[in-house]
Amino acid sequence: MLGLGCTVEVSQIGEHIRRPIGVLLALVCQFVIMPLVAFLLALAFSLNDVEAIAVLLCGCCPGGNLSNIMSLLVNGEMNLSIVMTISSTILALVLMPLCLWMYSRAWINTPVVNLLPFGAIIITLCSTLIPICLGVWLRYRNTRVADIVLKLSLWSLLVTLIMLFFMTGAMLGPELLATIPASVYLVAVLMPLCGYAAGYGLARLADLPPNCCRTVSLETGCQNVQLCTAILKLAFPPQLMGGMYMFPLLYALFQAAEAGLFILAYRMYRTQALGKQDYLGQGSGAGGDTNIGYGTLEEDDGPGPGAFDTAYGAVTVSDPNAIVLECRGGEPPTPV
Repeated sequence: MLGLGCTVEVSQIGEHIRRPIGVLLALVCQFVIMPLVAFLLALAFSLNDVEAIAVLLCGCCPGGNLSNIMSLLVNGEMNLSIVMTISSTILALVLMPLCLWMYSRAWINTPVVNLLPFGAIIITLCSTLIPICLGVWLRYRNTRVADIVLKLSLWSLLVTLIMLFFMTGAMLGPELLATIPASVYLVAVLMPLCGYAAGYGLARLADLPPNCCRTVSLETGCQNVQLCTAILKLAFPPQLMGGMYMFPLLYALFQAAEAGLFILAYRMYRTQALGKQDYLGQGSGAGGDTNIGYGTLEEDDGPGPGAFDTAYGAVTVSDPNAIVLECRGGEPPTPV
């Protein structure tokens, strides 16, 4: 969270506050789409009371910190990602109990809302807000130090994920995994996938830029599984939940795996797209003589017989896909 705060620009955060599209998206994604997805999947796979409550708790949780990391890896809009995570965590204080009260009544009549540990929700909010604010302040004071902290945080994340992978394998033995029904595994696979798809579709309907669409998609599918685990431990006895204590962990594994595939596909597409642009920019004439680009003009701009004559104006590039000749004498710029 400290490293992610180092990616935030204060001016851009102010823009998101003035235009609260991130808050609205967090509201719709985390407390309309995901609880509804969890509810429909629980009905579709005929889950029993205990299984349904575990799934609903996970679906009603706010956005998780994993979404910020994943958004960074797909060149997403980091300011939007952090605003959505913080907003959903704050809104969870009111909307999470409301969603649980609405959807859990289909299975149980116990007042589950009264058992929610609001202290755990507030601690989660503070653990997100405080390091992010420190990172924003560090970026504002010293950009070079913020870049170093960001690199260190990404490496520490990689080491932590590897450690968690082996620790999870040691904790989830065959006997414990055998107690979880196959339908719960299917829900754990489909739930983040539906969240990613629904978030991306919502962002496309809102006509957001591609990097914002990727961000909203990851913010929707990634849930705060740490908070879900804390609620299951504090609100329900072990004799009741049994192996369903492991559902948040299963969800975390599948949401990370599916987000990893999403990142891999994006990286491959981006590499191919950039490679295609480089290929098209090389020209097709004999010996490359017909290749006229900004790089060629810049190289030729100097003394000599082949130099570009700047008496008519200056060559500028404000758009990577266009070269503009700014003419002297007050005439409008001319694309070349």
